[in-house]
Order: sequence, then C-alpha cells, then structure tokens
Amino acid sequence: MSEEQQLGKIRERIDTIDQQIHQLLNQRAEAAIEVARIKLAADPNAVFYRPEREAQVLRMVKQRNPGPLGDEEVARLFREIMSACLALERPLQVAYLGPEGTFTQAAALKHFGHSVRTESLGSISDVFQEVESEAADYGVVPVENSTEGVVNHTLDMFLKSSLQICGEVSLRINHNLLGKGQPLEQLKTVYSHQQSLAQCRGWLDRHLPFVERVAVGSNAEAARLASQTEHAAAIASTTAAELYGLDTLATNIEDEPGNTTRFLVVGRHTTMPSGADKTSLLLSTRNEAGGLYHMLKPLADHGISMTRIESRPSRRGNWDYVFFVDLLGHQDDPQLVEALQALRSSAGMFKILGSYPQAVL
Repeated sequence: MSEEQQLGKIRERIDTIDQQIHQLLNQRAEAAIEVARIKLAADPNAVFYRPEREAQVLRMVKQRNPGPLGDEEVARLFREIMSACLALERPLQVAYLGPEGTFTQAAALKHFGHSVRTESLGSISDVFQEVESEAADYGVVPVENSTEGVVNHTLDMFLKSSLQICGEVSLRINHNLLGKGQPLEQLKTVYSHQQSLAQCRGWLDRHLPFVERVAVGSNAEAARLASQTEHAAAIASTTAAELYGLDTLATNIEDEPGNTTRFLVVGRHTTMPSGADKTSLLLSTRNEAGGLYHMLKPLADHGISMTRIESRPSRRGNWDYVFFVDLLGHQDDPQLVEALQALRSSAGMFKILGSYPQAVL
C-alpha cells in the first residue's frame, strides 16, 4: 500500500470520527435545551449557570482523560462545549475590566468560554456596579499577581458591595513587546500598565535602558498608543497585537517565568459546594494585644487551611484595618460551619464574601 493510500484510509477514518463527534455535540445541545425547558417551567427567573456543576464536569474530564491530548487541552475543549450549550439556554452577559484585549478579558473567556457576551468597562468599580444593577450577570476583576501582589481596588470594593465571589481564574501572564516592526534601538517610548512595567523591569533594564517608560490604564491602551505613535512600543498580549495591527518585537519578556495573575468572578448568587472549594472572608479584629491570633485561632482548632490573608485600611479611622482571608472548603462543609461560627464570635467584623470552586483550568 502506497503512502497516499495509507493517508487516504486515515483521512476517511477521521471524517467518520468527525461525523460522530458532530452528532454527539448536537445531542448534548438538545439535552441543554431540555434542561432550560424544565428549569423555566419551574421558575421563569431560573439561574442557568451553575459554577459548581461546571467545575465538577471539568474535573471529571481531566480525571478520565487517557491522552494523547493533555488534560488542560481537553478541559478547554469541554469548556467551549459547555459555553456553547449554555448560550442555547440563556446567553450570559459578563462584564470585565477593559478595554478589549486585556488579560482580564482573556480570563473571562477562559472561565466562561467564547459563547458569552462580554462587556468592556473602564474601572473595577464599574464592573461591580454593572453586576449589582443586573445589567450584567457576572463580572471578572483581577485580585492578585504572583510577583506584584494584590490589586487593592478590588479588595476595597468588597467593603461596600453585596456581590458574592462565585469563581476564580488563574491566568499565566506572558508579556510581549509590541511595535510597528522597528528595531529596538529606534524605540524612544514604551507604554504599559504600571504592573506590567514592574513585571518586566529587569528585561527593560537590560535591553531598553534609555527608553522612557510610560504607565497607562491598561495594556490594551498601551497597544493602541503604540500603534499611533512613532518610535513607540507597548508591553501587551498577542490579542492586543492583533487588535491594533502591531508586530511582536520580543516575546515572554516578564522577569518571572511563573508570572500568574488571579482573577475573581463576582455575581449576585451563592454557589453550592463542588467538592473542591474556597471560601473568602472579610474580618476585623478588636484592637488589643494578640487580637489577630485570637480571632484566627478557631481555624487552627478546626483544622481549616488558610491560603491567603491580606490587610487593608478599614476607612473607618486611622490605623484601623480589615483582613481578607481565603480558606479551603465551602461555607456549608460541616467542619467549616463550626469554624466560621467560632470565628464570627471572635471577630469584630465578619462577612462571608463567597464560597466558590477552586480554579480548574
């Protein structure tokens, strides 16, 4: 059998498999439509997006995957299938910190898939307001970076917002130097968000030591400016390069190879347990010696793991602070219920910001 004949047989097999996949995709879509019909019959205002259910599906996909496709790749494919099927039930409106082409938009699409309707907004407070007013179903905002720390504005919004955290997204951040094809020695200005400039400081010091660094509101805005300015470049994503017609002058210029940003998904509804969850709290302690120790002691007493703690000014008076705490577990887990009851009695302020599935992708 010739090479062409061998390839022809394999292509016929691929065509047959593709037809089967297509049929199964439509069967899954029909099942999603049936779910919508049942839910709407019971409640005209039914909530279709279930973060805990989607997290469980994605975990099962990764657990049963035998290869050769990697776990992450297979999970991303199923995320898009779920996104398309959910859009048949009811398309989601997701607000994010814009403009278009930012890493926050990439995080929103990673979490919800590409079949949602995304809305770019100019500030973190605008994202919260859009969801609170029910103009958007969910919002996506950055909360911390592995090298530059927390995004304070996001934490501060929880002091006054009633929104719940219902998901998290971890996004590997790759920074690229974008321009109009000019050599590096011709550059006079580099635009980027202040955090991106900080994350690429070492590379810039080595390769562009005499080039002016200008901080702007977002990396997408930086790309827009670079597209309109002579002898200028931007630090931004490949998506921003496509949007503004820029060339990639250098790739992966971040100083830390593991540079990752964590984003939060905020919404108006509580999330049920998924089996692998986190719970976020807002706490304050009485102003006394050992106050923080005594406040957090119930967590240790009940064997609860605390994965993060951050302090912020309470805005109620000078030198008065609140603490943002992330715990492993769901607020409805029996062990965590007991710990939270004890914590509530020992804290000056106690607010559950939400329980949500740990990031799967």
